[in-house]
Amino acid sequence: MPRVWEVPVHDSTRVRDARVAAEQAAAAAALDEPRTAAAALVATELATNLLKHAGGGRVLIEIVDPLVPAAGRNAARPVQIAAIDHGPGIADVAAALRDGFSTARSLGAGLGTCRRVADDFGVHSVLGRGTVALARVGSAAARGAAEPAGARAGGINVPFGGAEYSGDAWAWVRSGDRMTLMLADGLGHGPEAARASAAAVEALHGSAHRSPAEMLRHLDTALGGTRGAAVALAQVDVGAGRLRFAGIGNVGARLCEGGSWRALVSRPGIVGVHRSATVREEETAWAQDRLLILHSDGLPSRWVPPAGICPGTGTEPDPAVTAAVTIRDASSPARPVRDDTAVAVLSPTPPDRP
Repeated sequence: MPRVWEVPVHDSTRVRDARVAAEQAAAAAALDEPRTAAAALVATELATNLLKHAGGGRVLIEIVDPLVPAAGRNAARPVQIAAIDHGPGIADVAAALRDGFSTARSLGAGLGTCRRVADDFGVHSVLGRGTVALARVGSAAARGAAEPAGARAGGINVPFGGAEYSGDAWAWVRSGDRMTLMLADGLGHGPEAARASAAAVEALHGSAHRSPAEMLRHLDTALGGTRGAAVALAQVDVGAGRLRFAGIGNVGARLCEGGSWRALVSRPGIVGVHRSATVREEETAWAQDRLLILHSDGLPSRWVPPAGICPGTGTEPDPAVTAAVTIRDASSPARPVRDDTAVAVLSPTPPDRP
């Protein structure tokens, strides 16, 4: 089931909790000792920064799929550590990433250290709105692996009420030139919802070669006996340059094309319980100016996509950073998420990448 370690950081005692959570996640991901130490260091630095610079925030730790999926199920899954706050923001992110930079009379090694020891690291900050800092730490063998051209994906999962397991899950699989992103929202929340979404992830890995509509029919059978889930699937065919989408239930989907956003529509129903009579696929071009956000209904229905995240500049954030920013901007300390909330983002590989 999709385990998430959520650590609210509002006093110094929670810095240790963040470190311990990172060590637990690293053990669950079977990371070696050096990468476990790196994950613990990143969690410690990010939690410390929340206290020093933002007056607190939260750290979310989970084991995720890599930015670009490998064929089969044997690829290492990294530990992802995200720090999210609604603080004052960072005026100069590039300067803050340099070792020795500080605005709080500290050693100033926090963000620079995180970038150096993590396999992936990104920061997004807006003055007056807050900051997201996100790192992934994986196996030593995976460090520096080149990303194939085409697409990459990342996500954030926030369990309702600080629960250990989320009823939402996202997953990312590959078969040849086809790469498929799924977001599943188990009905309700709690352990039974988590079992439904975990069953969807398991079934997805056995059907990576199928089209989205075929996957949904397969998932409907696989989720029989669970309470069911809303599911959305987005599949990029890298060779053909096409995106195909299909969904059942209330998982939201918004596609950015050339700077403009539009919704992709799912059919009514609950996968595994009440299947829609027809499954409609929507198909469109996949290009450098596209970006897709999938989200569960824990996000407010009238959320606004974060400004400046549509592709085209070559400097777009890591997709998991975009997912975290989406959650940050749709909530606040006074208005926390109202249910299990997952956001998964599909974006093109930046043109300067291999």
